[in-house]
Amino acid sequence: MIVTQTDAGWQVINQQAHGLLAVQLALHWKIEKRPVHWVETLIALTEHDDGQATWEGRNHLTTAGAPLDFQLLEYSMEQCRNMIQIGLQKSRWNALLMSMHTSFLYESKRGSDKALDEFLDQQTTNQTKWRKESESTKPEANYAYAFLQWCDALSLVLCMNQIPPEGRRLEVSVGPDAISYYIRRRTDGSLAMEPWPFDTPTIEVHVETFQLAQLVFKNDKQLYNAIQDAAVVSKTWTFKEQD
Repeated sequence: MIVTQTDAGWQVINQQAHGLLAVQLALHWKIEKRPVHWVETLIALTEHDDGQATWEGRNHLTTAGAPLDFQLLEYSMEQCRNMIQIGLQKSRWNALLMSMHTSFLYESKRGSDKALDEFLDQQTTNQTKWRKESESTKPEANYAYAFLQWCDALSLVLCMNQIPPEGRRLEVSVGPDAISYYIRRRTDGSLAMEPWPFDTPTIEVHVETFQLAQLVFKNDKQLYNAIQDAAVVSKTWTFKEQD
């Protein structure tokens, strides 16, 4: 979950909803810059946070009983394996991108855990195999995964309310085209992206959020029920090319 403290309690965005927001952004990427295996790449983007722990016990709570933000989670090879398996059931390309995602997340932790090192070694082998089976080159795979990362980063900036005030620019990420992209909020509330990466002069995207007044929960079941009973609040953003 993406959890933000508010004056009234907590704002919760499911990570799968964040993935759906990332796909909305991806669908407006300029056609001539799209990666190969376009549909499969979009599906991988939707599922790049799947395979999470079940809603049991206290899997989604902090020690104090607050909703657990994804940034506080310890790494989980089980989730990574589940995520890759979800992709593998669709296509080798989907599994390849999910495997690359686990490498991106955990290569920096190499050497801290023997089981993790073995997992990362296996992903190197898998990626070579799945590139061949999907009839794709390494540059094509790297471009597609960089595209996934860019959409993921922009979606997180929106979901986490990271856009600076007073029109200041924030670097979102370097795109798959090796260009740095910057976001800023205009005085009318619309968003500018520089340089402009989208296929139309204006786009609108949205995500479902849940507002929770209760601050502390006994277990996952109580939190899950509170989320299901909460009113759905749709957050919407409009990007415009011109001021």
